[in-house]
Amino acid sequence: MDDILIASADKEEIRQLKESLNTKFEMKDLGSTRRILGIDIHRDKAKGELLLSQRNYLKKVVEKFRMHQSKPVSTPLGHHTKLFVLQAPETTEERSKMNQTPYASGVGSIMYRMICSRPDLAHVVSMISRFMGDPGSAHWEALKWTLRYLNGSLKA
Repeated sequence: MDDILIASADKEEIRQLKESLNTKFEMKDLGSTRRILGIDIHRDKAKGELLLSQRNYLKKVVEKFRMHQSKPVSTPLGHHTKLFVLQAPETTEERSKMNQTPYASGVGSIMYRMICSRPDLAHVVSMISRFMGDPGSAHWEALKWTLRYLNGSLKA
C-alpha cells in the first residue's frame, strides 16, 4: 500500500482521521515523518520551524550523472546557450551516441526537483524539456551545465 502524510495544527482532528481511516484500511502509524517522496523534513518545535530539503535527492542525481566532481557554475543555464530543434542529431553516428545518453532521465530528475522545491530551475527545465524527443549534443551540454549548477548549490 501507499504511504500517507497527515498534517494539521489540531491533534484531535488527526486522531479522528486516523481512527476513521483505520476502520477501512489496515494501517500502521510510523510516527513523525522524517522523509517523504525524497524530501527530508526537519522540525524545530522550539523555533516553530518546519524545513523541507531535497539535498540528499539532489546529491544522488548529481552523482548518478557523474557530475559530483564538476566545476560549479552560478546560473542554471549558460548565458551563451542557444537551443534549437535544428541541433538534433543529423548523422546515424550522432543519433546512436545520443541514444546512449540518459537525457530524458536527467531532465526528469531536474524537473522533479523544480516542482518540489526549486523554482529557480523552472526556466531551464522549460528549455531543456523541449528536446526530450530528439536531443542533440548541444542539448546534452545544456543539461550538464544545469547539473553543474545543482552540484554547486550542494556546496553552498
